Parts: sequence; C-alpha cells; structure tokens
Amino acid sequence: MDYQVGILGGGPGGYVCALRAAQLGLSVVLVEGDRLGGTCLNRGCIPTKALVKSADLWREMGRAEEFGLFAGDKRMDYGAVVARKDQIVNSLVGGVEKLMKSANIRVVKGWGEFKRVGQISVTTENGVEDLNVKNVVLATGSVPVRIPIPGADLPGVETSDEILEGTDLPKRLVIIGGGVIGLEFASIYESFGVKVSVVEMLPTLLPTIDEEIPKRLTPLLKRSGIDILTKTAVKQIRQEGDNLVVQVEDAKGLKDIPADRVLLSTGRRPSMKGIDVEGLGLETERGVIKVNSQMQTNLPNVYAIGDVVGGIMLAHVASEEGIIAVEHIAGRSVEMSYKAIPSAIFTHPEIATVGYTEQELKASGKDYRVSKFPFSANGKALALGESIGLVKILADAEGVVVGASIMGPQASTLISELVLAVQKGLRAEDIARTVHAHPTLPETIMEAAHGIEGKPLHLA
Repeated sequence: MDYQVGILGGGPGGYVCALRAAQLGLSVVLVEGDRLGGTCLNRGCIPTKALVKSADLWREMGRAEEFGLFAGDKRMDYGAVVARKDQIVNSLVGGVEKLMKSANIRVVKGWGEFKRVGQISVTTENGVEDLNVKNVVLATGSVPVRIPIPGADLPGVETSDEILEGTDLPKRLVIIGGGVIGLEFASIYESFGVKVSVVEMLPTLLPTIDEEIPKRLTPLLKRSGIDILTKTAVKQIRQEGDNLVVQVEDAKGLKDIPADRVLLSTGRRPSMKGIDVEGLGLETERGVIKVNSQMQTNLPNVYAIGDVVGGIMLAHVASEEGIIAVEHIAGRSVEMSYKAIPSAIFTHPEIATVGYTEQELKASGKDYRVSKFPFSANGKALALGESIGLVKILADAEGVVVGASIMGPQASTLISELVLAVQKGLRAEDIARTVHAHPTLPETIMEAAHGIEGKPLHLA
C-alpha cells in the first residue's frame, strides 16, 4: 500500500483526521476537490461568524449614546464587510494548507472516487491517479437541501452557500426555515437594516433545543423587527417584475410576502459524491452511512465521519469522529461519545446548549432538578449592556448535571464549563463551590448551580 490512511474530503472532519494520523506516525493522503476546510471554513461557520461580528459592532454603534459615547454619523460599506469575511476565510484556509505541509501530509486536489476497497481514484488536472490505501476514511460532508417547491430555482432564491457570496444587501429577505442557519442569517441581516421574514412550518423555532429557549427568543426577534411566521407552509415562489413573491399559507389562508432575495434554509443532507455505495455494498440507512462507535462501516478498513454519517451535523463533532477513527486505525481502544456535545447558535442574543433538554427529561419519567439564573442579575452583563437571557441547568435526582442551556452574552463561550460538567458527571455542587472570578459572566453559571441544591445567592 502507498498510504496507511486515505481520506476523501478535507473539511473539519477530514483534515483533523489527517493531522491526528500524522501525529500517530501514519502515512496519510488527503483528497479534496475544493479548498481545504470544507463547508465550515469556506461557506459556513467561519464566514458567518465574521458577518456576525460586523453585525454586532454595527448594532453596538447604534447604541453608543447609551454608553455616553457620541461618534457622529455612522456609515456602513457592506462590500468592505464581505471583503473582511473573505480575508479571514483565506487566512484560515492558508493556515490549514501550511499545517498539512508541516505534518508531511500529501494533499491531492481533484475529484476523488471510492469504487473499491483499498483504493481512491483521483481525477486531477494532470489525469487520473489511483491511490492505494490500507484504510479509507470517508468525509464527504453535506450539501444544502433545496426544497421541491415551485419557483425554488428562480434567480435570487439562494442557499446559504450562495448568499454568502453576495456583495450587496437586499432590502427585503425572506428566510424559509427557522432552524439554526436561518435564524443566524436573520439576526445578521436584520442588524444591517434588512427587512427579514422567517417562515417555519413547525409550531416553534429551533425545535431540537430546550423549548424554553425559543419561547424566550421569539419575542426578542419580533421586537427587533423580524417577522416570525410559524405553523406556516411555503406554497410557491414567483417572479413579479424585479421582485420575488413568496406565497405562504397558515391557518388564516394564503398570504404573499414580497422579497428581493429568498434564503432556502431547510437543512443539509449527506453528500455521497464520489462514493459508489451500491457497487461497494456500503451499508446506509435513510441516506447516511452506518457506522459503529469506532466510526467503522460494514466494509473492512473503511471508516466514515462527519455529516455523511448523519446524527449531529456540527464541525466539532466531525473533528472528534475523525480523531476516533484514526486512533482506532492506529490500534488504540477508543469509542465515540455523544454524551456532551455542545451546540452554539449565533443569533442575538447567542444561544448554547449541551446534554438533555427539559422536555426530554420530562418524557423519560425520571426525577430531575432545574435551576435558572438571569443575566439581568449579573454585574458584568449589566456593564456590557447585555442583560437579556439566562443560564438554565438541569440535574438528575442526585444533583449530577445532565444538561444545560444558555441564552445571553457570550453563550457560545460560557457553555464550555457545562460541557465539561456533563462529560465528567460533575455535581452542580462542584460548580457552585468552585470560586469564579468577579465580575464575570461565568458567575451566572455558578449562581444557577447553587440553585440546584438550594437557591442562587444573588436572586431575591
């Protein structure tokens, strides 16, 4: 064999898998037809977070007088916002390329195909090359779902991939889908002054997280100026002159929503591009590759990681799965655990979760405890001018932390303490009796932890 590990796909699952393989002394080849970093780095996590930062600053500038600051006329150049986003992405892609070189990982740029065990064929600009590999890791990621409704293929109807390439702001944006991606874009574009409407078929936004959070978030989004239409189906999109019109239907009947641009944000599906599923006899279920807890498929020496195996489609999950797969290849006794997977949603305010939701604990019939602490009672949050939201901790009957949700400033950073608690089976008392610096936002977590065994200290 030419290589001990061959990886098809260079996203956060594939390239992290390659780096760990190199650390373990394995010879590695990675095949990627596009740029390294995958959807996350090029068309997802990183570019959207660059836009989030610009949106947050623009929002803060609008509130400057609350802080006693008077900066005169403010002006936004969205083209410059996009240029900054692109510069960040290019810098990180270049960084991953350097990491590959420094780890002596061969990267082959081209259209990779996996048709037989032990070999990856790559069509490059110089022709076809067959790479003989002892172990194959499939990391082909996912693509946006285009819902089959009339007009979904009209110009101006875009997925998250296309809308990130835009260099101008629409006046009116209709977002179809009230999940994570849709709401992040809603917060970004609303901050920039775009009239945003979110259309969701289900009764609530963000249906997979603790139900208390979307109940609190929805009125905040409406107050900011975003139209939220739940229990509403999209019937068609049509062109009228220079405008798009999204026809929706709710309990009251049909309604037209005019738009300059429409964002299809109805989820992602695994990409089997380049994988001869039937010819190989690769076992799948409901469109995803079946794997065990070591990320092994039913084929010998063939592993699969990331979005292509379904489950929790997040970059950090793909990275961990890649590490598990290659450590198993190297002979280590490892197992992928999904017990404590954090999720971060970059709306305004931010949301982050880990572990069980309260509705899941209710459905299980098990005894549990719940404690909440508001950011409005935290000195640092008040000083920041970001006092909306709360920390919510769920614990079992013995006080062991089994889940948590945060809505408020820097939630995506704060959740890490609670991820560790869930992963290690810590009691809420362990957190409560850990001294937290003052004045800081993590004190909200300490206070909520006090509430599991008794009562928060700074809450009347």
